[in-house]
Amino acid sequence: MNPKLPYVLLVGAAVIIFILSCMLLSRGRRSSSCESQPRIVEKTGSTSQSLVFADLTPKEMVQVVRYLQGNLGVQLVDASRAKPSDNCIASVDLQVPAKAEVLRFLDGGGARPPREALAVLYFGNQPDPNVTEYVVGPLPLLAYHRDVTVQKYRGKVPYHCRPMLGSEYEQNVSGFFVHPVGLEVLVDHSSLDISQWAVSRVFYNGQYYRDMVQLESAYVQGRISVQKVRKAPRDGDFSSMKPRAPSAALFPLQYEPQGPRYSVRNNHVLFQAWSFAFGMSVNTGLRLFDVRHKGERVAYEISVQEALSVYGSNCPGGMSTRYMDGSFGIGRYTSPLVRGVDCPYSATYIDTHSLSETLRPSKRKASLCIFEQNLGSPLRRHYSNLQSLYYGGLVNSALVVRSIATVGNHDYVWDFIFYQNGAIEGKVQATGYASSSFLHGDGLRYGNRVWEHTLGTIHTHSINYKVDLDVGGVKNSLVAHDMAFEMVRAPWSLEQQIERPRLTKKVLDTEDQAAFRLQSKMPRYIYFAANSKNKWGHQRGYRIQITSFAGDHVPEASSMERAISWARYQLAVTRRKEEEPTSTSIYNQNDPWTPTVAFADFINNETITNEDLVAWITTGFLHIPHSEDIPNTVTVGNSVGFLLRPYNYYDLDPSIYSHDGVFFTSEQDFMACEINPIACLPKTASCLPNFPPFTFDGFQNISRL
Repeated sequence: MNPKLPYVLLVGAAVIIFILSCMLLSRGRRSSSCESQPRIVEKTGSTSQSLVFADLTPKEMVQVVRYLQGNLGVQLVDASRAKPSDNCIASVDLQVPAKAEVLRFLDGGGARPPREALAVLYFGNQPDPNVTEYVVGPLPLLAYHRDVTVQKYRGKVPYHCRPMLGSEYEQNVSGFFVHPVGLEVLVDHSSLDISQWAVSRVFYNGQYYRDMVQLESAYVQGRISVQKVRKAPRDGDFSSMKPRAPSAALFPLQYEPQGPRYSVRNNHVLFQAWSFAFGMSVNTGLRLFDVRHKGERVAYEISVQEALSVYGSNCPGGMSTRYMDGSFGIGRYTSPLVRGVDCPYSATYIDTHSLSETLRPSKRKASLCIFEQNLGSPLRRHYSNLQSLYYGGLVNSALVVRSIATVGNHDYVWDFIFYQNGAIEGKVQATGYASSSFLHGDGLRYGNRVWEHTLGTIHTHSINYKVDLDVGGVKNSLVAHDMAFEMVRAPWSLEQQIERPRLTKKVLDTEDQAAFRLQSKMPRYIYFAANSKNKWGHQRGYRIQITSFAGDHVPEASSMERAISWARYQLAVTRRKEEEPTSTSIYNQNDPWTPTVAFADFINNETITNEDLVAWITTGFLHIPHSEDIPNTVTVGNSVGFLLRPYNYYDLDPSIYSHDGVFFTSEQDFMACEINPIACLPKTASCLPNFPPFTFDGFQNISRL
């Protein structure tokens, strides 16, 4: 044997071990961290101008409370401890300035409108108890308060109309909404003296009783059919949302290899060609202002107005339930968001503040999120395999602004989504617990049995939005396009008949013509038209496209229907008026028979040609709870909303100017980064994101509904 051979083998083995060690070490080493792109630089003016719509800061809320305490001449009790016979501050929110003042400031170089607050007060300790609304200003140096109640509601607001205080609600079982026990009581609480409250009717297992004494007597005499119900444990048992399976492989995550491509400064957001201001109303929740695309305003305001649920049941509580969630406070009950579930883990999370039923502002950490989302499908694409061979496409990446409100049993996921082609989507997804009744008698006429004694009760969901579009300016008209078939003789053969679709056009001149009942046929293309035209001679416009599976509306003969008359219409377009800022009122819940705001009165056949217009959009769905709604309802299939889409607004699709476009031909090297940026992903997106630690502050300093 060659004496050098062992040395050669040893050297070879060492080299192999070294190579394998390097490979293992490199495999175990973390990829490089993602490097953010330079932050988007915003013009200082646009950011500071958006503050005209900004929510009140905690400091401003405290200033308003102190001013009211010192200038109203009455003692104000903290609402968290107030009795009905006390005076208290129910809420303090931003008073949005008049549109004309704001536009003079934003567009005409006018003075900044004074910053004001809207304070809602309950005066129970007065000879004539009432609810009063004050505009307080100007911040930060407060000098006046104006009673605007009569101006807004054409009269005083009776005290019984006030939304009840949160301290009057209590729960002690997880998911108690699906644990009915069959006992319901009707309480007369008309007196401001709690000691005078009395039970005026009792219901148990299908039978009505005069009071608890009569119920007890019937029980002692054995004249009651008793249904034994097992006591629910605190975790709710079947209604518990605790997973029934252990954790396994991690679900897919989304991240931004080069950092966010949007910026958020104060209440102003900039994303590609989009810019807008956002806010959170105590009563109605998420709202947007001054929405611009490519620098031009397309909407002055887009906001949630109301979320209504109408229930059916053979139990008195269920059959009389009409939830108007704005009365409870959609913004007030905006939830802290769980990173990675409610929104993508790497989203931008924003704290919101409110002052409601207390003398001190409350912070809701991470209660609003903003993120760019790759929707996993092309916004547009074409593959050509005919005479020329090429591929062109654009990833559908959109910006999402989201909040989630938990109002009682329902959780509403509110989204506003901004697409690269100039479209805006307003969307709501419903989840949470189904409300229920105790199953007895003919209960299956009103829903499905979902547990031993639980009837999932049929109900409708109706969501109303305010959309103040300003298309090419403040003055717009409403135009409808649709189709109709026409019969013609073929010019080349008179014996042959052809049915061809043609375009129909109509200008809707009045509010009555622009009010489309819920189940009626509506033109499939309906749009706000500008006074200007695009390159091809068409009026520039933004189309309204509604996605809805709404149930039927309450019959108009109902004595309480006027309070929810906005829900008569899938779309109603009216002249914009400062005295018609909202489609409903927080006071309609507790006195729907004499509503303080009746939307039906907005529609009075005024002309809407070349006027400042508002679209009131109603969308919704019918929910018949079923066994898969236990433990609670999923968002899949329970998503509705609307789209605002450019319609001849541009000369061509604006997304063609997106930096995300992909195009290559058969003659190009589509593996080259300069030709096809997607080919560079293994290099540009091979980093690992720096995910922040998980935090959640949703169980601190909360008020219970």
